[in-house]
Amino acid sequence: MLRSKMFALLSVFLLSISWEATSDLDHENFLHCLLNHSQPSYPISTAIYTPNNESYSSVLQSYIRNLRFNMSTTPKPLLILTALHESHVQAAISCAREHNLQMKIRSGGHDYEGVSYVSDVPFFVLDMFNLRSIDVDVASETAWIQVGATLGEVYYRVSEKSKAHGFPAGVCPTVGVGGHFGGGGYGNMMRKYGLSVDNIIDAKMVDVNGRLLDRKSMGEDLFWAITGGGGSSFGVVLAYKINIVRVPEVVTVFRVRRTVDQNATDIVEQWQQVAYNIDDDLFIRLTMDVVNSTTRIGEKTVRTTFRALFLGDSERLLSITNASFPKLGLLRSDCIEMSWLESVLFWTDFPLGTPTDALLSRTPQSLVHLKRKSDYVQKPIPRDGLEGIWKKMIELQVPQLTFNPYGGKMWEIPATERPFPHRAGNLWKIQYATNWNEGGQEEANYYIDLTRQLYSYMTPFVSKNPRQAFLNYRDLDLGINHNGKESYLEGRVYGIKYFQVNFNRLVKIKTKVDPGNFFRNEQSIPTFPYRKK
Repeated sequence: MLRSKMFALLSVFLLSISWEATSDLDHENFLHCLLNHSQPSYPISTAIYTPNNESYSSVLQSYIRNLRFNMSTTPKPLLILTALHESHVQAAISCAREHNLQMKIRSGGHDYEGVSYVSDVPFFVLDMFNLRSIDVDVASETAWIQVGATLGEVYYRVSEKSKAHGFPAGVCPTVGVGGHFGGGGYGNMMRKYGLSVDNIIDAKMVDVNGRLLDRKSMGEDLFWAITGGGGSSFGVVLAYKINIVRVPEVVTVFRVRRTVDQNATDIVEQWQQVAYNIDDDLFIRLTMDVVNSTTRIGEKTVRTTFRALFLGDSERLLSITNASFPKLGLLRSDCIEMSWLESVLFWTDFPLGTPTDALLSRTPQSLVHLKRKSDYVQKPIPRDGLEGIWKKMIELQVPQLTFNPYGGKMWEIPATERPFPHRAGNLWKIQYATNWNEGGQEEANYYIDLTRQLYSYMTPFVSKNPRQAFLNYRDLDLGINHNGKESYLEGRVYGIKYFQVNFNRLVKIKTKVDPGNFFRNEQSIPTFPYRKK
């Protein structure tokens, strides 16, 4: 009996050695393949980091923006290829296909679920952060931007060339262009100018066959798909060409805070009626969190923060808010006039007077463990609903809610113009945000559960059939694709929520350009289970 047990254990041990040796050999062959594809003018060896390289950990961690995925237990890539040239991208695709290795594509690392740099199967990371050139042409009001650039770099370089121009994209300057544009990209000028993708006019990408394509050679269908449908499902986007937009010399910002004890419920009620149909030059974001009450010692209350960007001076802003949003009680002393570029710093909570070249820093102001979810609201929440939300937030204490108003340009563009479908009919988008500092899975489960509880409570107040979600607020709670035989059915679960009426068109394009589903991740666009003509 003992002898048979020992034989069984020995067999398992020998099998594990054999598997590891085969696995190591496959990985070594993959590395050799990359080196064999190297061009003399652009040697690929300088862009490769393996676990044996002393810089491997720092390169991997430099663009991990969610500490949930920077644990010792987090699966690590077999290697990181920090592409320095388009030929490196072509080599990565060719060798990964040849050796059946999953490729994760990372630009800024702000993917909320770590999908761009974590996997449960053997994988490597194609990191695009070195491809970061920004070429602004003020005369034509356009710019070519490589996907490894950050939004802060884009804003700074555009403003460097012209104080009268900006670009509608996110308020976090360390976000990478690749993921942001690929998922739609929104910011505090979307009511005036729409989403980032509404202002993209060309792109350069490498497809599954290693071909370098632009808008003309890829065709309108594929161009449509990579401007909001998640670029990494269809190929490796290298750069986008954008239209930069006009901004005034002086813009005005404000941040007004009121707790429920200070009549915040009345103000929120009025915000719900005006934020989406007020002047298109004005964007007022509403954030709610739980703080200590100043009137009831030892108790908690909900604080509301109204943060705004107005594309104009304070005098015109006050005339608009006094007429349309009087309950806010905005005062001239609340208004701060500044340049558009300085307003980016204000929205990122940099201290007033911070030099604008701070936007060139790629280091986030803080790093935390986090969970995010999203929703869309299609009719104002009644007062008793708001009061119930305050009560639930105080019970849970941690999750924050942020309401981002629509209207304006967002309602003028058809839902099918880009893969991003959440246009007319939506009054505002909700972000659920929970941050924590403690490591460990037990702590993560606790805070994620609090976020899910608030999300569940909000069900009566948000969109239905489907309950919509925003791709840039990646949320694996909505479904995971294992990229097997059930790929289309699994993909449809989250795909309908992210893309609604545009989902099947995206699947059709995916099936045509990547029939083998090489470009895949946990929430990528699937192929049809059979070839559609």
